[in-house]
Amino acid sequence: MKRGKRYRELLAKVDRTMLYGADAAIDLVKETAQARFDETIDIAVRLGVEPRHADQQVRGTVILPHGTGKKVRVLVFAKGEKAKEAEEAGADVVGAEELAEKIQAGWLDFDVAVAAPDMMSVVGRLGRILGPKGLMPNPKTGTVTFDLAQAVQDIKAGKVEYRVDKTAIVHVPIGKASFDRDKLAENYNALLDALIKARPAAAKGQYLRSITISSSMGPGIKINPLQPLAEEA
Repeated sequence: MKRGKRYRELLAKVDRTMLYGADAAIDLVKETAQARFDETIDIAVRLGVEPRHADQQVRGTVILPHGTGKKVRVLVFAKGEKAKEAEEAGADVVGAEELAEKIQAGWLDFDVAVAAPDMMSVVGRLGRILGPKGLMPNPKTGTVTFDLAQAVQDIKAGKVEYRVDKTAIVHVPIGKASFDRDKLAENYNALLDALIKARPAAAKGQYLRSITISSSMGPGIKINPLQPLAEEA
């Protein structure tokens, strides 16, 4: 793939043979985020698991202390008092059957969907639409719950989902290039702590195989997986 002059100049700042400490990598990713918009900072972690095996799935959620820098639009499926509870907690869209019909007609202007358990008979019909887009409410990620207020507040506060893909990699945004380095470091450490705690018992050998941090338009920077955490978060 042919890269532009700007990208090659940024790439020259990165030693591709080096495994950086987390602190140095965070500083460098901020330095190489030079687009005209506020670039997202992403983490890609390759894990020592076999995703085809049910006992080696890695999936969960973590609340990033400083959020992702993105305004998250939260949709909630609920009725009656639960709908009112969700609205008061800050949900952007709340509804029931009429909301399901709107989604079936092609509307998907939201980032996270939450549902009260008694609404799953309605939400279940949307599986083919929401599932492939990663928007289907799931009790494993806390998005199917009667405590809708807490769910909405957690998501608005910076709760993100992580899930290993078929290549054993977890991709998660940890903030924006405009964040100061301490905020990025704290978000990064929160994510790594969550992944380490989520290690399946069946996983053998080195668990954190590789860690790469990058901005939306910048080069990847490799972090030493044997010393994964930032020191001054």
